[in-house]
Amino acid sequence: MTTSNFSKEATDFALRVESKIILIDGDALVQYMIDHNVGVTPFVSYEVKKIDMDYFTEE
Repeated sequence: MTTSNFSKEATDFALRVESKIILIDGDALVQYMIDHNVGVTPFVSYEVKKIDMDYFTEE
């Protein structure tokens, strides 16, 4: 895991070895933090609405 990027050599090594190695770079780390609410706090929230067509249906 790194907060930056992996070198080409590190990426090539991870692909070559028999054991499965998952490289987590800075972009992936940030996305995991956001997805799992680790070290982040919601700042602004937006509500998105859609029209409920059933409400306007005549019976």
